[in-house]
Amino acid sequence: MVTRIKVWMIRIRDSFWFVPAIYSFISLILAVVFHHVDEWMVGEGNYKLPRMLVISDEIARGLYTSLVTAILTMTTISFSVIMVVLTTYSSQFSPRTLQDFMQSKVTHHVLGVFCFGFMFALINLVLIGTHDTIIGPILMVIISIFCLAFFIYFIHHAARWLQVSSLIEYIHYDSSRVIKDFFNKKEFGEFEMWDESELRRLKRLPHHVLQAKNAGYIQKIEWQSLVNWARLNDCVIDLRQQIGDYVTKDLPIVTVYSAYDSLELEPIREYIIIGSERTDLEDIEFNIQKLVEIAVKAVSPSINDPDTATDCINRIGSVLTDLGNGFKEIPYLTDKKNDLRVIRKTKPYENYLYKSFYQILYYGKEDVSICYSLLEVLYKMSISSKDYAIRRKIWAFHYYIVNSIDWDSLQDLDRQHVESIYRKLKEVSRKI
Repeated sequence: MVTRIKVWMIRIRDSFWFVPAIYSFISLILAVVFHHVDEWMVGEGNYKLPRMLVISDEIARGLYTSLVTAILTMTTISFSVIMVVLTTYSSQFSPRTLQDFMQSKVTHHVLGVFCFGFMFALINLVLIGTHDTIIGPILMVIISIFCLAFFIYFIHHAARWLQVSSLIEYIHYDSSRVIKDFFNKKEFGEFEMWDESELRRLKRLPHHVLQAKNAGYIQKIEWQSLVNWARLNDCVIDLRQQIGDYVTKDLPIVTVYSAYDSLELEPIREYIIIGSERTDLEDIEFNIQKLVEIAVKAVSPSINDPDTATDCINRIGSVLTDLGNGFKEIPYLTDKKNDLRVIRKTKPYENYLYKSFYQILYYGKEDVSICYSLLEVLYKMSISSKDYAIRRKIWAFHYYIVNSIDWDSLQDLDRQHVESIYRKLKEVSRKI
């Protein structure tokens, strides 16, 4: 049950219908409530307000009719703008970036406000009788002003999102959030090493295998819940897949080592969320992949925008620097008593380096500016890194880039330009 709720929450996060549906429901309730209040105020002579506030039913009906049309027109234009943004993202940036705009709270709430105003005007138009009214038209005017303000702001918002620099900045910000969550203090123990004799003894215990029911990407794993479940059942969970991995149906995803011959493994499914799309909830590599795809598109002959690729390379370097400061491979999770409960696969820092730059290098190595930017970002990462081991890994990785550059084919000025940043990188590396 918990898994279905979380999968549903992930799906509605990327949908356009949920927030507008909430706004529409609230609008329905308010329209009915204020209609009854209006009837009470104008009936039986219970209201004692200036006549200028009382609006006849004909004027109210005309107001509601006009505003229903106007708000529906603004909603239609907004949906057209959304489709333009999504088409641009898919064709010029990366199909993976579509969900970034779809997850924007501004987009959802703007559509929600339009639906609120449309439903409020439409329901009042249906409920209006033959008597005068007070509250409904006044509220409708206020709501219409808000709709107009939100429409203007949405046009500004969409225009800003069409700028590739804004998209890159957003992905960078979202990556920082994922890294921050990754390093947050947990309620369970984390260890890089474990006693080998205990691990060999563990492998000799009876084991139970849990297979995936459906194909999809692992979107989220509830680590604390897995540790608690293993503690309650006095067992050790060996997680054989990682967040972001694609699993096929019946693929083994978990092996449970326990002294008990029989063990119900189905509850574990509640803590491993598998969905049809890869998400950026806890997947740092997926955010880096978005930046890589934007950079690769930028260096393609059809777009030919190396400055955008350089911006992506710099942002990737910033993400990798944040990740490297305090980065540890932690495959062993324990409960509060430091008893081993979960074994998981980890990604070495070298893996992030390779996945970040290998495609950009392959498609952009003929461009001097791209080669220079790749060496420059490694130079900046080496200076910014606080971890000696990470700096050594950066230096070891730089050979992959240097050896891919065709130095003999470079013009003299190009060669001097690239060698200048390479010398800086080597000077920093001498201090390692």
